[in-house]
Amino acid sequence: MSLIEEFRRHRRPVSGNDLAQALGISIRTLYRDIASLRALGAGIEGEPGVGYVLRPGFLLPPVMFTAEEVDALVLGSLWVADKAEAPLAEAARKAMARLTAVMPIELVDRVEAQYAVVGQSEPSHQETIDMTVVRQAIQNERKLLVHYRDGAGKSSERVIWPFFLIYFNGGRLISAWCELRDDIRHFRTDRIETLSEIPTRYPRRRHDLIKLWREAESCENSSK
Repeated sequence: MSLIEEFRRHRRPVSGNDLAQALGISIRTLYRDIASLRALGAGIEGEPGVGYVLRPGFLLPPVMFTAEEVDALVLGSLWVADKAEAPLAEAARKAMARLTAVMPIELVDRVEAQYAVVGQSEPSHQETIDMTVVRQAIQNERKLLVHYRDGAGKSSERVIWPFFLIYFNGGRLISAWCELRDDIRHFRTDRIETLSEIPTRYPRRRHDLIKLWREAESCENSSK
């Protein structure tokens, strides 16, 4: 989809190097993607050293959703665009734009009508950490070294095993195993002063930590 969108920005042939640079991919990957689109029926004319252009009229197969599914997608993307950190918010906006590009026109009209909106967030303290690092650590099951300031303003150094992110109005929490406390703890992202990844995989699987967290949450709720 990104390559198709890039082609549509150019009315004249554009070089492979310019396309690859715009998309942040290698020239080899670009040639492979062009071959894949041609196999789907895209009229891409040109060759290396000459440039490429997409003939008008190529459309990817439409993506079909029910009206309720469209409303859910719109509401979800609006929520992420409003509540999440900048890279994830921008990703939500781009994802919705890509979906509407391959939706039938009647569903695009429903997206643009916006039958649901997201209310304004409560004000939160400014984050100083890069949430991309946190998401990568969760995905790769890596430890993080954080300097954390508690509600009383006391700072401490922690090694944590992050496994979950919780988004709520006005802020975010990192659910993690804390080596200092030898237990699961939740860390407000706006109280983390510094953060860095430790190139060490934590000894338990993320799935097991999530299971342990859910069991603890279930026990806590049942005791209330």
